[in-house]
Formats: sequence, structure tokens, C-alpha cells
Amino acid sequence: MDYLVLKEYKFTKTQKIIFIALLVSQAMVLSFIERMIPLNFSIPGAKLGLANIVTLTAIYLFSFRESLFIVILRTIMTSFIIGSFSSFLYSFSGALLSFLVMYMLTSVSSEKISAIGISIAGGVFHNLGQLLMAAFIIRNIKIVYYLPFLMLTGVVTGFIVGISVKHLLGYLGKLKYFN
Repeated sequence: MDYLVLKEYKFTKTQKIIFIALLVSQAMVLSFIERMIPLNFSIPGAKLGLANIVTLTAIYLFSFRESLFIVILRTIMTSFIIGSFSSFLYSFSGALLSFLVMYMLTSVSSEKISAIGISIAGGVFHNLGQLLMAAFIIRNIKIVYYLPFLMLTGVVTGFIVGISVKHLLGYLGKLKYFN
């Protein structure tokens, strides 16, 4: 399945607004669900990153600007509803860096790197973004000692998210709506 075919689909303005709103709300629901899952990675900041399913799917469906809008909107709204300002800073820094890396990889070499590989890179850079924000906030670069552990969790969770996105894009490609 060539995911670029999905990106070439021409949405009407109304369809685009509705689909973007659906993706933002789905990302928020996935974030809420993720908070309820009792996983303890024993590493501060490590989590599943289920909302990245929506981010990577948006990258395959929309332009840079529209995908970035989805990331920003879901981060702000989720932090406003279930987070705090500090959780927003960590979430936003990770989501933004992750988004930029994943978008660059899909733009440059989506034929060579699968959705799984792109998602793994996104997971690793999401953790790096959060770690850099933490270092900035506490004004201590020694926190980067967590980086190897966070990279490992980024690879594992990125793999899980990537498999989900690969299957989701396959199903979306089969929908009559996109044909």
C-alpha cells in the first residue's frame, strides 16, 4: 500500500475541517486512555505515546501545516483538560520534535522507511524533546543520563505505534471514501 496515495486525496474544505476535528478528538481520547493504563516503565517521562498514532496518520494524510495544526491543537487541548502547564511544556516539546522528524522522514524517504521505522524515530525524538525541555527547566544537563533508557522505550513504543499506523493506513486506503 502506497501511503502517498492517501495524501493525494483532495478533501473539500468541509471534509478537511471535519476530519481534522475527528483526528484531534481521537488523539485526545487516546491520551485519556493512556493515562488510565497502569503501566510503570520505572523511567520518568516514559509512556506509550498512543496519540502519536494520530500524528503519524495525519502526516500521511495532510500537508505540513495541517498536520502541525493537529499536533498543536491536541497538545493544548489535552493539557488544558487533564494536565498542567508543566505537562504541556513536556508534551509540546516532545510532540513538536517528534512531528518534525517524522514529517521530514516521510517527505525525504517514505519509500525507503516504513511507517514503523518513522514511528520509531518519532518515539525516540519525542523522548529527546521532553528530556531537553526537562534539562532546560531544571537547568541541569546531567538529566541526559536518562537518554539511553528513554531511547529504548521510544523504540519499543514507536514500534507498537508504527504497527498500528501501518494497519490503520492500510484500512483507510481500502475505504471507498479515499478511492
